[in-house]
Amino acid sequence: MNNALMVQAEEITKSYGTLRVLRGVSLSVKKGEVVAVVGASGAGKSTLLHILGTLDLPDGGHLMINGTDVLKMHGKSLASFRNRSIGFVFQFHNLLPEFSALENVMIPGLIAKEDEKRLRERAVELLTMLGLGERLTHKPAALSGGEQQRTAVARALINNPALILADEPSGNLDSKNAHELHRLFFDLREKLNQTFVIVTHNPEFAAMADRKLEIRDGVIIS
Repeated sequence: MNNALMVQAEEITKSYGTLRVLRGVSLSVKKGEVVAVVGASGAGKSTLLHILGTLDLPDGGHLMINGTDVLKMHGKSLASFRNRSIGFVFQFHNLLPEFSALENVMIPGLIAKEDEKRLRERAVELLTMLGLGERLTHKPAALSGGEQQRTAVARALINNPALILADEPSGNLDSKNAHELHRLFFDLREKLNQTFVIVTHNPEFAAMADRKLEIRDGVIIS
């Protein structure tokens, strides 16, 4: 891990109507760091993650991702930056049921207009690395919960994003699969030097992370 910053957010605010969700959140994440974001339901964790991932815009503040001022980007340029630079893993895997594991993993690369042959090779490589080499042609309904989540992780990695954002990624997994997923994030950090920001209610994972940030009432308290 080096000291270069992957994420630098300053005084991020967000309201929905009269509800103030984020009240001036500032945080920095170094390249190659695994950071857990914890807090009670409704504290603003997922809202913060969506803003860091440029899926939602803040009302105020500044946000740099890997040296890029993302709040100055709009439309197609922002969508392209997001597609290439940020990978997402959600609690509900969001796999498309009509496509195989391999096809699901390839989708972000196809959106980025990557060469299909190279993309397929990388998708096979990732799925094999994640223990799914025998499940490439299986559709989501034929995969276990843990296999679906690992497929979602491979999809998040397909474009070699510098930053991975995960929202309760082990929330729907049993304890064994949750533990394996948590270990996987650290293995990926070692192999690929990716940076992870992970919203979690899982105390085991929060204790494993390089750093834990707690949000309470829309501000980071630790």
